[in-house]
Amino acid sequence: MAATGNGPLAGVRVVELAGIGPGPFAAMLLGDLGADVVRVDRPGGAGLAIDPAYDLTNRNKRSVLIDLKADGGPERVLDLVERADILIEGYRPGVAERLGVGPGECLARNPKLVYGRMTGWGQEGPLAPRAGHDIAYIAITGTLSMIGKAGEPPTVPANLVGDYAGGSLYLVVGVLAALHHARVEGGGGQVVDAAITDGTAHLATMIHGMMAAGGWQDRRGANLLDGGCPFYGTYETADGQYMAVGALEQQFYDEFVRLLGITDMAPLRKDFARWGELRAAVTERFKEKTRAEWTAVFEGSDACVAPVLSLREAPAHPHLAARGTFTDHGGITQPAPAPRFSATPGSLTRPPAQPGADTDDVARDWDVPSIHSDHDRGTR
Repeated sequence: MAATGNGPLAGVRVVELAGIGPGPFAAMLLGDLGADVVRVDRPGGAGLAIDPAYDLTNRNKRSVLIDLKADGGPERVLDLVERADILIEGYRPGVAERLGVGPGECLARNPKLVYGRMTGWGQEGPLAPRAGHDIAYIAITGTLSMIGKAGEPPTVPANLVGDYAGGSLYLVVGVLAALHHARVEGGGGQVVDAAITDGTAHLATMIHGMMAAGGWQDRRGANLLDGGCPFYGTYETADGQYMAVGALEQQFYDEFVRLLGITDMAPLRKDFARWGELRAAVTERFKEKTRAEWTAVFEGSDACVAPVLSLREAPAHPHLAARGTFTDHGGITQPAPAPRFSATPGSLTRPPAQPGADTDDVARDWDVPSIHSDHDRGTR
C-alpha cells in the first residue's frame, strides 16, 4: 500500500538511512506531515532495544532492507536516492562516504537532492569524530548548566532538549528550507549539516541576550525562568503530587496570590531580598491541599497554574482530549501529528515500520529496478 500523503508534504519523497534518536524522529515528523518516508534498514537492525512494533519514531514510514556493506548495496540505495527529494543520515562524519552513499555519490545521481546530516558534534571540529550522547552535547553549550536547583547538580532533562529540540527539529527546518531553495528558487541540492550542539546553543539565543543586558545570572536557580523565581516553578501538594506555577505578569500574579490565599504576601513580588519568604509561604500553602483540589481552585482562572501530570495521565486531560493532542493507533496511545494545518492536515496512517516489510511496495511505487539483494532472493 502506498503512503497516503495527505499532509502538506504530500509528494515529497524521503530516504532515511536507519539510525537511532534524532534522525528517526526527524524522518517521523516529515512522515507525519505527509511525506513518503522510506527507511533503509540493515540486516540485524538498528534502533531502540524494544520490539519494533513499539518504536513510534518509525510510524508513518515504510521500510526496505539493504545491506550497505554487501555487493550492490550502495547502488540499491542510490536507485532510491535518484527518485528522492530528501535523504537523512545520522552516521559519524565520513561513514556514509566510506559506505558509498555520501553527498558526492548521492548528489551525482540526483543534483536536486537535499542531503540531511544529523550528528551531535557536527561534520567538522575537534570533537566531530568522537562518540557522544544528548547529555554531553547540551553540557558543552551551557544549556545543561541552566537546568536544576541552585547548589545542586544540573538536572538531566531526558533527551528532549538536545536530541529532539536542538537536533531533530533543526534538521527538519534545515531540509525543508533547502527543499524550498531547490524547488521554488530553482537552485540545486545541497548538504544540511545539523549538529545538536549548534541547535541547542541556538535555542538559548534569548537567554544570551538577557545575560548581555544584565538580566540573567550565569548560574542555576537565580533567574526568572529557571526556578529562581518563587512564582515560576513547581510546588508539592498534600498528596505528594505537584503544581506548576507561571504567574509572571502582574495581573496573573495578583490572581495567583488571591486564589492561593496569600494576598498579604503579594508586595514581595518585587522585593528580591524577600523572595525566600514568598517561596516559603507558597510552599506551605500548596501542601495544604491535594493536586486535584488545587486544580479545582485554579480552574477557569488566569493565574497560570496547572497540575504536573505524568506521561500516562496527560492524554486524559480535558483540554488535550478535546484537541486530540494524543491519539490511539494500533493499540498504542501516542502524540498526534503536530503542528496543525487548515487545508492539508497531517495524519497518522501507518504503525511503526517493520524492517524490510515494504520492500516490494516501495520498489513498485518508486519505480526502482529492484531493491532486493541476491541474498534476499535466495540465490546465494
